[in-house]
Amino acid sequence: MDINTPRLLRTVSSLVLILSVSSLASASLKVGFYCSTCPSAEAIVRSTVNKAISDNPGIAAGLIRMHFHDCFVRGCDGSVLLASTSGNPVAERDNSINNPSLRGFEVIEEAKTQIEAACPQTVSCADILAFAARDSALKLGGINYDVPSGRRDGLVSIGDEVPQNLPGPTLSADELVTNFARKGLSVDEMVTLAGAHSIGVSHCSSFSNRLYSFSDTSTQDPSMDSSYAATLKTKCPAPPATTDPTVPLEPSTPIRLDNKYYEGLISHRGLLTSDQTLFSSQSTKEIVLNNAYYGASWAEKFAQAMVRMGSIEVLTGSDGEIRKHCSFVN
Repeated sequence: MDINTPRLLRTVSSLVLILSVSSLASASLKVGFYCSTCPSAEAIVRSTVNKAISDNPGIAAGLIRMHFHDCFVRGCDGSVLLASTSGNPVAERDNSINNPSLRGFEVIEEAKTQIEAACPQTVSCADILAFAARDSALKLGGINYDVPSGRRDGLVSIGDEVPQNLPGPTLSADELVTNFARKGLSVDEMVTLAGAHSIGVSHCSSFSNRLYSFSDTSTQDPSMDSSYAATLKTKCPAPPATTDPTVPLEPSTPIRLDNKYYEGLISHRGLLTSDQTLFSSQSTKEIVLNNAYYGASWAEKFAQAMVRMGSIEVLTGSDGEIRKHCSFVN
């Protein structure tokens, strides 16, 4: 596997990791796909994403999560962006797993509008989303990498396929390994991509069972640090709850994409069951330790894993279409 040597550029505030990892992607995708047909495409996306994140840092986590949710259901084809329409099944974005928690649709639409003005029906929404996820990682984590492009947009979006494909917050490590393996991703890539949970928030309902109704013998999950659990209880109401607040997935650096997430797991401060299980399980514990101790190595692996994820079941060539609007097929 031919990967260019990464260049680490240290600045006062961030570590910028620039990688050429195009050989990790599908052979049908290539870096610089739009160089001749729409040379401003990636710059337009980056400018749009940077402005959105400057206004609301939480958008970065939303865009990375949206790319993940897109790729795991029907491949990276922009199907998560399609709106529900009369006479068709409820779309992915309106499944309860995605709605209302998925964020950033307006950022993708804004970038698409600007790109359509410069290069009509040339750049796919699926590629715009892949670029936006990369630019989010750069903005909040200093993690930069080349995104192979050439994806085409899918024509179908079915909400019922979301729970069939996406890993849930209560899965065990073994179940996560199986879920990611079905998409062609390794155990190391799964644990490394979980580091995206160093930014973003979770609704209390996704983990409140760990605080109030864990098992018949223990109301609170004994694998959770007790002081952390006490703090969470001040923010998440006990059942029957009438509200569903959000809390940071990783509270120490909630708007910095870094390896603090893994340090939290070692301290038994993983928020979701699917987070803490990565340290509890012998099959993944060593990867967690390595990612916690070697931040630059984790950042490099994260970039590589994002490229690999971005090549899942892509449509290329004459398959699919290039949408004029990301929310609707042509």
